[in-house]
Amino acid sequence: MTSVETAVTVAVMATEPLVAEGAAAYLRTYPGIMPVAADRLDRASVVLVIAGRVGEGTLAALQRAAELAPGREMRFVLVCDDIREPQLLRALNWGLVSVLPRQETDYQRIARALMNARDGKVELPADAHGWLQERIRLVQRDVLAPHDLTTAGLYTREVEVLRLLAEGMGTLEIARRLSYSERTVRNILHGLLTRMKLRNRAHAVAYALRNGVM
Repeated sequence: MTSVETAVTVAVMATEPLVAEGAAAYLRTYPGIMPVAADRLDRASVVLVIAGRVGEGTLAALQRAAELAPGREMRFVLVCDDIREPQLLRALNWGLVSVLPRQETDYQRIARALMNARDGKVELPADAHGWLQERIRLVQRDVLAPHDLTTAGLYTREVEVLRLLAEGMGTLEIARRLSYSERTVRNILHGLLTRMKLRNRAHAVAYALRNGVM
């Protein structure tokens, strides 16, 4: 049985009150998840946001929630009908880690996403990766590549390692793909985690995504 100390505490926000109540009611029955009141975001480790088409109201709600916890990282799981590139990039800056399509998502999938979000795992639509990669490509080619830097303060080779890590590769696979030794890959990751004060590899991937470098 999951203890209170290890449970994922989740606040639910939705544009429709009945949807928020229904989601919270289901999550109370799910092992490892403990819903908290939407007005007690200070107790939540993850915030579930359920919306239709993402607009300024949804983005403003994410921003306000993030600003209520300035001393820690707020993580959001967004279930929505549609989100565009500029909106996604803004939301990533406030702590968005997962986007799920509303019409294709049931509560079990939401619960898994909440557990993953607590652990720093990222789940974004396929289109989002294309948007981010194109934006990164232009900035890196024209501005940063000559200095071996990225907009998030990461070195190019750190981003290369994180991108392969996000694809599910292990240290040995990454080393082979980049023609590095395993020790070099481990040193790159250790240096990145230490310099940026990141907790683990998943946190590093989330940091790179939120800062638009992956």
